[in-house]
Amino acid sequence: MSPVSKIAVAAALTVGAVAAPAAQQFPSSFTVNQVARPVANKTINLAANYARTLTKFKATVPEHVAAAAVSGTVVATPSDADDDEYDCPVTVGSSTLKLDFDTGSSDLWVFSDKLSSTESAGHSVYTPSSSATELSGYSWDIYYGDGSSASGIVYDDKVTVGGATYSKQAVEAATEVSSEFVSDTSNDGLLGLGFSSINTVEPVAQKTFFDNIKSSLASPIFTAYLKHDAAGSYDFGFIDSSKYTGEIAYVDADSSEGYWGFTASGYGVGDSVTVDESWSAIADTGTTLMYLPTRLVEAYYDQVSGSSNSDYYGGWIYPCDATLPDFSVQIGSHVATVPAEYLTYATVSSTDTSECFGGIQDDSDLGLSIFGDTFLKSQFVVFDASGPQLGFATQA
Repeated sequence: MSPVSKIAVAAALTVGAVAAPAAQQFPSSFTVNQVARPVANKTINLAANYARTLTKFKATVPEHVAAAAVSGTVVATPSDADDDEYDCPVTVGSSTLKLDFDTGSSDLWVFSDKLSSTESAGHSVYTPSSSATELSGYSWDIYYGDGSSASGIVYDDKVTVGGATYSKQAVEAATEVSSEFVSDTSNDGLLGLGFSSINTVEPVAQKTFFDNIKSSLASPIFTAYLKHDAAGSYDFGFIDSSKYTGEIAYVDADSSEGYWGFTASGYGVGDSVTVDESWSAIADTGTTLMYLPTRLVEAYYDQVSGSSNSDYYGGWIYPCDATLPDFSVQIGSHVATVPAEYLTYATVSSTDTSECFGGIQDDSDLGLSIFGDTFLKSQFVVFDASGPQLGFATQA
């Protein structure tokens, strides 16, 4: 999840000064394995999650989504229980936490020992190390469209990811969190892997962990290998050729908005591209679903019998026994196909029939599509800061 600052960061702010050199024996490449956190039978407010995603990218939340978000939660069972949460173990200060790696944001914020026992219940919390330094006068304050919020103070502290330690990383320690975050015990915060330009610390934005370590890596890259029905992994500094088939197709990455943006040049409902059309998108590991322009979403669900854009659920649903087609996207020379079995997100309760909430939803025409985990778990993706550029290949 990517935060929206309550007070816009002034344009004059610059990214924080380069911190101290990385710790000795810093590896030139390393791997971080995800830990799957099943959420089967979890009570999920599907519309609130949808609204939060749109707010993350400053999009207008449609009225029917906002209304459904307010109306309350529904019991939803993700079709692939292991795919709803992807967490990675990270040592922050003196604590090991479960963090969401998020290429759609640039903050490292965590539950901390400054929270009350009620607020931190069920979470592991950050405890500053003996070498930590609180940044006097620095703060962060985030909120989302579903009403969730968090705020706190900032430390420079050591952070270890996959055996790589950076000794002076900006850590945003929560001193207040809303009930929405308290109740979600599936993770203890997030580690942003977007561009540092959208870090929300005030008065001076801070660098991400990746930006701080990339010069020490064999190559200034990381890769996302998110799996269907299994935990995946992130590799830093190298490309593991066993994780993909064919060639990696590279396209320019647009970092102007702080995200890993790219241009898609066509799509097809099925396993081939049939429409030659360009639009802007981002690769976002911090978003669960795939959010596309209205015309693409309608073209997809036109091929799904019984589908509708539900006011009650705040998104596209269909009978769970409906036959879904694949969805394909042209990215450079690569055709990325998301198999039909990846495109049902959750089963929702109904008095009449079993209905499903789709893994493809409307992006509210915000100007860029969000290619979240529904898409990414079918692809091997290279995030290369040297271009910057993005590489896509079919997973092995």
